[in-house]
Amino acid sequence: MSILKKLYSRSSRKAHHLFGDAMHFVGTDNNIYSQARGSRIMVYHGICQDAPTRFNTLFITKATFEEHLKVYKKHFNIITLADFYDRRFSNDKFNICLTFDDGFANNYHYVLPLLEQYQLPATFFVTAINAAGYDILWNDFLSIAGKLGPAEFTFKNEIYYKNHYNKYVSFKGVALAERLRHGSFDEKAELLHVLDKLTSFHRDKQHPDYWLQMTGEQIKALSASQYATIGSHGYYHNDLSLIDTASAEKEVVQSKNYLENLTGKEINSIAFPYGAYNADVLNIAQKTGYKQLLATEFNIPQDQSEPALRERLTINPFISTTNQMYATIRGEYY
Repeated sequence: MSILKKLYSRSSRKAHHLFGDAMHFVGTDNNIYSQARGSRIMVYHGICQDAPTRFNTLFITKATFEEHLKVYKKHFNIITLADFYDRRFSNDKFNICLTFDDGFANNYHYVLPLLEQYQLPATFFVTAINAAGYDILWNDFLSIAGKLGPAEFTFKNEIYYKNHYNKYVSFKGVALAERLRHGSFDEKAELLHVLDKLTSFHRDKQHPDYWLQMTGEQIKALSASQYATIGSHGYYHNDLSLIDTASAEKEVVQSKNYLENLTGKEINSIAFPYGAYNADVLNIAQKTGYKQLLATEFNIPQDQSEPALRERLTINPFISTTNQMYATIRGEYY
């Protein structure tokens, strides 16, 4: 894309967002909400008190999330994931299903009380990383280390340094995160031990809202709420489409067994980590007993005809609540 096209695109988005906010200011957004029809599955990740994009560009603040809930409660029909699959939709309002990925402890501390306050349901897709002996996902550790860690370090005999985006890359230009995404969890665990010696935030329990995972007891307590449903997000948060088939199958089976033993409930939904899947992953998940398969986007148009597979729209932390609601209805961002 040329510089002029980039500038035009950026200016166009800004104009659309300003227009959306102006419509909210004069009150015409209520007409948009009342006329909207259709359905959407939304995906959230982390919720924090402030500085949401400090380490992760998928986080929003607790205050912003509550703003979303207020609008949802007033103008939309919020339904469970089971109702979404069964197409138990309202014909008079736009239908929304709320989901959360990654299993952050902040979901337990901040999201659950708000769901119970506003009496709205959500599904939480969690890993079994705590059962493996960890309280942080490998990608979150690497992301935070990019801000707080050393300028460079050696991992498996290769030097990685921070680029201008605070991402670790090799001198060959290979991103460490991308290399690890193709690898086994053993390699990711090795990185965690290396970074734990080179950084202090994890050892000192600093900034826990941005990385701390739910404990087994918290997952169990979350599952006990009438407003929460638990689903799988893999065992280790591996990209199931990039690891070998046998490992992917073992992971989805172990995850299902762990969560069912923990909650005492059937776990029949899985949200693929990173939204990534392929034909083998779909087959494995369904063979394991998952009936609801959640991605981010369909790989190919034909996947829309797969009854168990659904797309989701990830919330955008960089726009206002009003513009988020408009994007939710459209199903896309400008």
